[in-house]
Amino acid sequence: MIKIYVSPSCSSCRKVKKWFNKQNIPYEEKNIFSSSLNKEELKNILIRSENGAEDIIATKSKIIKENGIDIDSMSVSQMIDFIRENPSVLRRPIVVDSESDKMQVGYNPDDIGIFIPKARRAIEMICYANDCIDKANKEKKANQ
Repeated sequence: MIKIYVSPSCSSCRKVKKWFNKQNIPYEEKNIFSSSLNKEELKNILIRSENGAEDIIATKSKIIKENGIDIDSMSVSQMIDFIRENPSVLRRPIVVDSESDKMQVGYNPDDIGIFIPKARRAIEMICYANDCIDKANKEKKANQ
């Protein structure tokens, strides 16, 4: 199942949800402000992030700047507690596929296709290839 961590005012969050809806890919939406993130969710996100906290935390956020917080000096446990207390420091949206290791932070139209199910991608490639063959045959007949 795909889970999208969002905030209501985030335009990138709306773009991601619109993309998933258009693709008819089911997802679970979690508002990071109205429901607190549990420790397991955050640990899962941190584990999947390529560069750890750097990928998911907005280091230029007001809370971090004003309080002089050094996220690099935090343990994983401290990091999780900090995020739970200050969800606004998270970059958004965060898209996580619990059935694979796929995760994306933010909306990137070039990369979001990784969430299209593998079987559907295979079918689309076959259909695309057949369409190309059909068009080539039609053009060949038209030129004869």
